[in-house]
Amino acid sequence: MLVLASASPRRAHILKGLGVPFRVVVSNENESLRPGEVGAAAVERLARAKALAVAREETLPVLAADTEVLCDDAILGKPADEENARIMLRRLSGRSHWVVTGLCLVHGEVVRSGVERSRVTFAPMTDDEVAWYAATGEPLDKAGGYHVGGRGALFIETVEGSPSNVAGLPVRLLVRVAREMDLDLGWPRP
Repeated sequence: MLVLASASPRRAHILKGLGVPFRVVVSNENESLRPGEVGAAAVERLARAKALAVAREETLPVLAADTEVLCDDAILGKPADEENARIMLRRLSGRSHWVVTGLCLVHGEVVRSGVERSRVTFAPMTDDEVAWYAATGEPLDKAGGYHVGGRGALFIETVEGSPSNVAGLPVRLLVRVAREMDLDLGWPRP
């Protein structure tokens, strides 16, 4: 059993699929980026901050993650509105970008974290496709303005690296970190 320090339904869905019992406690940490902060450092810092904030009140292991989309070294957060989603989607159309997720697991005094990177390539999108997808509302609470497990999959040509990372919870990184901490999450040991 662990505590998921995230309100993300996608992270909860992945944990359920892995058979990991958990409960959700949202950290309410400030997720603002610091001036000049780069993607990998930002996501790891934010994941650690969220996990540590929740762990202060918990005895169970606490898992937190933070995901960002990087295009041309710029961090594309969650679009503020439909117009912002269209801008992001046009930027991603017909190109590759990186999805980076920082993951942190805390149990007692032990803190382990890491970063996973995946490269995603979008198909070229017409203006009508961009407008249609933005109007679905799906992009509004997703980093980079798309959901790999929803309608956004219509526009993804390839994913290089961890598919679960693109959804917000890199499973192999979680396995590695849990094993480093000797946490039993119900999976076979090597």
